[in-house]
Amino acid sequence: MTAQATRTAFVGATLIDGTGALPVADTAVVVGDGRITWVGARADLEHAPDLRIVDTGGKYMIPGLLDANVHLLIHVDPDVLLRYAPGCYDELVLEAAQIALRAGVTTVFDTWGPLESLRRVRDRINAGQAIGSRVFCAGNIIGNGGPYSADFFPNLGAGLSSSVVEAINRHWEQGVGAALTWMPAADVRVAVREYIATSDIDFVKYASSSHAHSRFLALSPDSQRAIVEEAHAAGMTVQACTQSPEALKAAIDAGVDLLQHGDVTGLHPMPEETLDRIVERRLPCVAFLYTQRHTTAFLERKPQWHGNDAWGEVMMVKDLNDRKLVKAGAMLLLGNDMGVYGPTAETSPMWGPFQSGIPDVPTHLGRSHIFWLRAAIERDMAPMDALLATTSNIAQAYGRLDELGTVEPGKRADLLILDADPLADPDNYARIAHVVKDGELVDRDRLPEHPVLTR
Repeated sequence: MTAQATRTAFVGATLIDGTGALPVADTAVVVGDGRITWVGARADLEHAPDLRIVDTGGKYMIPGLLDANVHLLIHVDPDVLLRYAPGCYDELVLEAAQIALRAGVTTVFDTWGPLESLRRVRDRINAGQAIGSRVFCAGNIIGNGGPYSADFFPNLGAGLSSSVVEAINRHWEQGVGAALTWMPAADVRVAVREYIATSDIDFVKYASSSHAHSRFLALSPDSQRAIVEEAHAAGMTVQACTQSPEALKAAIDAGVDLLQHGDVTGLHPMPEETLDRIVERRLPCVAFLYTQRHTTAFLERKPQWHGNDAWGEVMMVKDLNDRKLVKAGAMLLLGNDMGVYGPTAETSPMWGPFQSGIPDVPTHLGRSHIFWLRAAIERDMAPMDALLATTSNIAQAYGRLDELGTVEPGKRADLLILDADPLADPDNYARIAHVVKDGELVDRDRLPEHPVLTR
């Protein structure tokens, strides 16, 4: 009787393991019980009855991709949210997690969204009750209101009753909304401590910049330090949303672990001393990289954002910051507020000007990471550094490098197997042969299982 295979060996691929090491041809990677158990040359692989062989000859293997800044529910127009009772957005969140996984993004970090649904979907995926990208979530951006507040999209809620607007906003805010911006630092500390203790979040995100008025600080330096201290006391990483030079400086001074879109500094470039601090500290920085083709088309359209007609100038300053960060060797992370949008986004007064008829839209989960990688190369980032920005850099920034981000023994068996070399052309990240999550081959053709927005 032949023993049933309990391990799988992926044999023959050129391995780019995510550590920064040079590619190695003709390798074998063995996985079992959801972990990588052995990595080496194909010639050194010991065959055994319990070993199933998957031929990956002529292909390229890299770690499963990570995304440092997604919103699994971002299409928050009333025609979407009002289909569901407040808090029951699980179908939308799971659909987005499955779209991410189909594209080889095996882990996502959701940095603003409806916490209750995010937790439920996260836990179902972790328990093996649902398939999808691995989810880590922060819930609300501490100090910001919900989707129909002044911090985000107040115009979307203009036709709704005040009670509906309040219920939706309250569901996002979870007690750590914009009211914290009025509080003394000691009270902010208490509110954040309670939120961390009761919310079951995975990491902390707060607003250093005000979303409603991006040129202003949302929280005082003392309040920001209090948030960082509470997050660290709970063993969590903490990140800040920044959109101005002083907000960026305040977040760095507070001791954050990660800068969320730290390349966005409004109408004034990042000061050189701030750039130097980011580089010297190896402070991870999510950069919103747009292709040149997208930027050119966007600037020709001259759309407004929150009534801001200087958005084009903000983009140009951001691009200058991006080029300086790349040249200086900063630790950059892939992320672009990516999410899933339904067909009504094309005609939405909020989303339409940014998506309809413009190439390389940077915010679509499942495909826009290719545009980010292309934009990175356009800004003279080395192809290997771009790969690290989508894998081990993100794992390290979130304190998950012991589990994720590289193809090494002991790590979770998340693999992306490609038909062509990703270091030769960013478009090759989309030429997917296999996606492997926790050691299991993903049936990409069945995802998403129950389309809602993408129906």
